[in-house]
Amino acid sequence: MDLQATLDLLAGCDIQFRRETRLDIALVKNLPIALIFLPAADIPTFVGEGRVDLGITGRDQVAEHDAQLPPGETSGVEEVLDLGFGACKLQVQVPQKGDITEAKQLVGKNVVTSFTALTQAFFAKLEGVSDASSLSTKIKYVGGSVEAACALGVADGIVDLVESGETMKAAGLKAIDTVVESTAVLVKSKNTKNELVELIASRIRGVITAQKYVLCQYNIPREKLATACKITPGKRAPTVTALEEPGWVAVSSMVEKKTIATVMDELTAVGATDILVLNIANSRTG
Repeated sequence: MDLQATLDLLAGCDIQFRRETRLDIALVKNLPIALIFLPAADIPTFVGEGRVDLGITGRDQVAEHDAQLPPGETSGVEEVLDLGFGACKLQVQVPQKGDITEAKQLVGKNVVTSFTALTQAFFAKLEGVSDASSLSTKIKYVGGSVEAACALGVADGIVDLVESGETMKAAGLKAIDTVVESTAVLVKSKNTKNELVELIASRIRGVITAQKYVLCQYNIPREKLATACKITPGKRAPTVTALEEPGWVAVSSMVEKKTIATVMDELTAVGATDILVLNIANSRTG
């Protein structure tokens, strides 16, 4: 997970703190809360047990935590918001030069991973068994450098996280299946009663929205307003204001940043003028 992206997110929420060197806890200066810096894999456990109210970790880590729960036990972790960064996939990988092209060919063989619960569930489904203890596939845990397992002869295949794919290719591996797709997520304890949880979640939601959208403003003849509004429908609806010039209106609308160039082209084509695009520093939207 991207630590800097998380720190930038907290800064955008005006959560002011100073983390002293080697300390894993920091007190927030302007709110009565404390930040605890934990390994991503540990966060769902602390949140699920109610020791921590809110957490930022990978969806893959939450899924692994939930997969480890005893039968019948409900997870205490609830996803609040997809944060949109740290995208990766937990994938089944095998040597590029080998004969294996499908995950089912690994059944009964050795598989190494840091995500044993998810991997066991994946292969249990392939083998058609309900109990991981009945698996014929031998799943072994390795905490790091999982990609080296095949080259060292420890495994026939691995299940590991893939971001750009460069590490996988450098290790001579190829992906043949996907177990889980993941991004960074904001999670909360289902048992929390802390009133600040919704405040912090609202602030984070506002920052994420501000990062995702820009504000597009333009002038358009009133008779073409309906067509223009189909191009820029906004989060709820565009804001329309009459201009001093008869027959013209000004429109202000939130537009996804990734589509703004195309939107500007389409607005120009339908007669919009004076098109401006403004960055959004923060937001509170419905």
